[in-house]
Amino acid sequence: MTKIMNQYSDFAFIYDELMNDVDYNKWVEYIEDIIKSKNVNVKNILELACGTGNLTIPLTKKNYDIAGIDISYEMLSVAKEKAEKEGVELVLLQQDIAELDFELYDLDCVLCACDGYNYLTYDEEIQNSFFTVYDLLKKDGIFIFDISSFYKLSNILGNNTYGENREDICYIWQNYFDETENLVDMELSFFVKCEDNKFERFQEYHKQRAYKEDEILKMLKNAGFEDISIYGDFTFESPKDDAERIFFVCKK
Repeated sequence: MTKIMNQYSDFAFIYDELMNDVDYNKWVEYIEDIIKSKNVNVKNILELACGTGNLTIPLTKKNYDIAGIDISYEMLSVAKEKAEKEGVELVLLQQDIAELDFELYDLDCVLCACDGYNYLTYDEEIQNSFFTVYDLLKKDGIFIFDISSFYKLSNILGNNTYGENREDICYIWQNYFDETENLVDMELSFFVKCEDNKFERFQEYHKQRAYKEDEILKMLKNAGFEDISIYGDFTFESPKDDAERIFFVCKK
């Protein structure tokens, strides 16, 4: 039997196992290094597309006041359950980051990690989000986010197929890149071991847009940001042509 999943619905409950090779603690360290490099006093953070809380929880443990937003109720449920196990209280809101509706202003920092903005496939969606973020930040506040690079989505994922066979989960990940629209369609088939030792098949579909740096830069400037730094692959250097993750750091 095959079950069709909505984007990040049932997938939320196996997401962490599939992403267990990501060093989120080092990601947190990099974020803190960025904040220090920009000489910003950050006490509170609004995290967009927070997912299952892999950055939210360790940042909260470092005594930042954090509110997390995600479009997926299921991802937020996993985040809440993980936080409770670790004795961490999280403020979590279900919202689309393209239509942010946050009531607190003068924020120290807005964060969006793990290529959340690649899921906004229309210019007006990402532009509206940038406008809202700019309004939410305090003067000298900082906006940090990353995207999967145009190179990664078009060349590495591109029209390629990936797979992995683990003891309790295996998957096949097929990608189709549309060069006209700069969109990558992702079809994921998961086989998850159940209590009776049988495997149940799940299917999920994702779509991401490949943005070029100058497209993002133009929209950030339209939103009002002028102090903008662009880094590649967890460094403080300009992205190389084959960089896979591009970080944008914007100071209001």
